[in-house]
Amino acid sequence: MEEERRELVEKIEEYFERKQYPQLRDLLLPLEAADIAAICDDLDERVPVMFRLLPKELAAEVFVELDSDEQELLIQGFSNTELKEVLDELYLDDTVDIVEEMPANVVKRILKHSDPETRKSINEILKYPEDSTGSIMTTEFVDLKEHMTVEDALKRIRRTAPDKETINVCYVIDDRRHLIGLLSIRTLLLAEEDDVIGDIMERNFISVQTLDDQETTAQALSKYDFLALPVVDTENRLVGIVTVDDAMDVIEEETTEDIELMAAMLPSDKPYLKTGVFETWKARTPWLLILMLSATFTGIILTHFEGALMSCAILTSFVPMLSGTGGNSGTQASTAVIRALSLGEVRFSDCIQVLWKEFRVSLCCGVCLAAANFVKMMVVDRWLMHNPDVTAMVALVVCSTLVCTVACAKLVGCTLPILAEKLGFDPAVMASPFISTIVDSISLLIYFQFATILLGI
Repeated sequence: MEEERRELVEKIEEYFERKQYPQLRDLLLPLEAADIAAICDDLDERVPVMFRLLPKELAAEVFVELDSDEQELLIQGFSNTELKEVLDELYLDDTVDIVEEMPANVVKRILKHSDPETRKSINEILKYPEDSTGSIMTTEFVDLKEHMTVEDALKRIRRTAPDKETINVCYVIDDRRHLIGLLSIRTLLLAEEDDVIGDIMERNFISVQTLDDQETTAQALSKYDFLALPVVDTENRLVGIVTVDDAMDVIEEETTEDIELMAAMLPSDKPYLKTGVFETWKARTPWLLILMLSATFTGIILTHFEGALMSCAILTSFVPMLSGTGGNSGTQASTAVIRALSLGEVRFSDCIQVLWKEFRVSLCCGVCLAAANFVKMMVVDRWLMHNPDVTAMVALVVCSTLVCTVACAKLVGCTLPILAEKLGFDPAVMASPFISTIVDSISLLIYFQFATILLGI
């Protein structure tokens, strides 16, 4: 795919150099909007020219797929007529996404050249909280009345469908816009023309509310394999729908955010190569400072047991192994639990079950690791490397600590994300960085306690 893209870019550049614009247009027309947008990353200042060669509908689709920086560049280069043509071809939710990412001067220009009805709808959607379902919905859907006949419904669909984002499912409302049912286009086409909508519509349906979390709504679309979900307000009035393409964007954003938080970085909404060095520094440094300061506890523990380390120096060489194993064990548990929380597989009420499961898993893992480590210490460290300080009792201290460290790490790793969600925080915040710091301190305390008891130091 990368090779094909490179060849395509070379061919486009060749057409530009020769000013063969009709051939360039013919080359672009069969391509998907997402593929054309990807090619634009390699064309830089030629993007506006290429954009003007595309038909209006395709140009609008490509515009939606472009990065916000490229969109801003195009908008600033558009004439008022060109801007209005693009805005007229965009679906409302796409227009809202663009407005949210543009600077104030560009937003004013977009709103100025939008028709009054679109402007009103944009302003209404922008009032909803950033991560709510209302902020990602579109108001472009087909609504029907239950007293309509199938013939009337089809006439309404033909009349209004060109301006709607999807017509696969139509929504039935009463005179006060309360959602009372839904109807697939398939059902409509297979019904008799004189059938009444109220008799053939589906009355058992799933809907979401405007203030529901957008991630929950995206998960509902994924769970039930819907193409769209109706969005109602607190009084069950139909105000919009969320389509599957918007849900996919939400899932991608939320997953990216979780991965960045788990890696101790502040989330960024820009692609990696388009994020500046200063912005990347700002995203990473605060967490690094916090984790560096939190590691002070580990230093305090080491200082406190300095005498024990001096009397049995060999213990120091096993500290990194215990620390690394504990951190990895905690990360395994936290990653599994964070994923389960995101998919709705685990709730706070399942905390005891999760703890019991991870405790049993930790014992199995800990005993297995301890046995392997005991053999390694006796065979490799003592026998092959001729290290007399590695005695059976030292190996017992290390292996006992290993079992306890893995158990503590997995219990901490599974508990913190659940507690974080219960307290209203993102569970990913409590992932590996904090878990590693906590586990390091616990493992050192356990290590030196075992050393004191078993070695008498």
